[in-house]
Amino acid sequence: MVMGELAQETEVLVIGSGPGGYAAAFRAADLGLDVTMVDPAPRPGGVCLYKGCIPSKTFLFLSELIFDAERAAAMGVSFGPPRIDLAGLRRWKAEVIEKMATGLMSLTRSRGVQLIQGRAEFESSTSVRLRDAEVSRIRFRHAVLATGSRPIPFPGTEFRTGGRIMSSTGALALAEVPESLLVIGGGYVGLELGTVYASLGSRVSLVETAGGLLPGVDRDLVKPLQRRLSQIFKEIRFNARVAGLEETGGSVAVRLEGEGGAVQEEFERVLVAIGRTPATGGVGIENTGVRLDPRGFVLVDEHQRTADEHIFAVGDVVGGMMLAHKASYEGKIAAETIAGKPSAFDARAIPAVVYTDPQIAWCGLTEEQAQRERIPVRVQKFPWKYSGRATTMGAPEGLTKILADPETGRILGVGITGRDTEGLISEGVLAIEMGALAEDVAGSIHPHPTLSETESEAAEMFLGSATHILAKGSSP
Repeated sequence: MVMGELAQETEVLVIGSGPGGYAAAFRAADLGLDVTMVDPAPRPGGVCLYKGCIPSKTFLFLSELIFDAERAAAMGVSFGPPRIDLAGLRRWKAEVIEKMATGLMSLTRSRGVQLIQGRAEFESSTSVRLRDAEVSRIRFRHAVLATGSRPIPFPGTEFRTGGRIMSSTGALALAEVPESLLVIGGGYVGLELGTVYASLGSRVSLVETAGGLLPGVDRDLVKPLQRRLSQIFKEIRFNARVAGLEETGGSVAVRLEGEGGAVQEEFERVLVAIGRTPATGGVGIENTGVRLDPRGFVLVDEHQRTADEHIFAVGDVVGGMMLAHKASYEGKIAAETIAGKPSAFDARAIPAVVYTDPQIAWCGLTEEQAQRERIPVRVQKFPWKYSGRATTMGAPEGLTKILADPETGRILGVGITGRDTEGLISEGVLAIEMGALAEDVAGSIHPHPTLSETESEAAEMFLGSATHILAKGSSP
């Protein structure tokens, strides 16, 4: 048989090898199923590993080091101005990615998952045609669609390799440190990458159509970050929009419209961070029974099953919070359901983290959501200026808050702003998932001095027993 005309069969076909795809493939293999995973990339990991989560957090960690070196001067330790070696930064990023990619390849092989490099397109509910692959067709019993999402370009433009109008992928390539950078969008992608470039020396300007950063996140959590970014960014413009972009040789001409009228400015580079769209085009969905919502996301039930009984979908293609850990959770649910296990999406709290300086993390119910949906809650907030550990770190601007049911005291939501919130939020997730009461967290001994104490003290405030802050209504 001529190469390119090979056909084969598999029990489970996973289309896409990002966190949702490889989690589904690995779990299905662990459950004894025959699994084939197809992706245009030669190794698993997806956008998260190669163009998203991992490279961005690699650079953000280095940004933290630069900012901490600046803060250390007030503590009696002075460092010279940082010397930025772009080739060294890119090399370190590549090393991090290589280590993780090698590990994922090892896990793929050890689990017996067949990995095929190519592009899959549904021919029917039980078969796909492969392009740019040695295998031409695969018949399957069940398929898991995990093709992820793509950054949305600014209207009238496109993302070109080496272009000055960049997506997050282009920004993470770190071709240069531009003297001036405009970030379009005040969401977490724009803020994280804007932070990276500001730490490396760019004069960063940001424009956001809303009246504040991170729309949808509680304002008290955003306030310390907004104050910090106003110091490290050249400017932040709210209630403003970009009316036009034009790349002109060594710069980008930008037409900005806001409350003060329209202005024309030049920037060396522009980062467009206005959202992502599901990558459902070109995969042959029209040849199946899969249904999409009006925005193009795949409709699924609590088992990640689509309207087509043979096909499941996980990750960014199904919408909701576009986060790697949510995709992995959904991938395991799909695999377990296919294997006949009782499994469903029943998470009460999906944590979200913004890896800026300071970080913001939250899970469960937010105050904005409670107000919008008229859910009664009681809220307690513990400012980090009363935290011994935060004080030793020179990070008193943080805040930890807990939302609880006013009748039962059951914890419904947790929000934290400050250093290392990426790890602190997990206690909140566990508390919500376990149905814990504020009393349970307050009664758990937390080590001193640590930032985790801010969670116990916020919980103790519900009981009026917080040590380092006077409870409301108490007398001195």
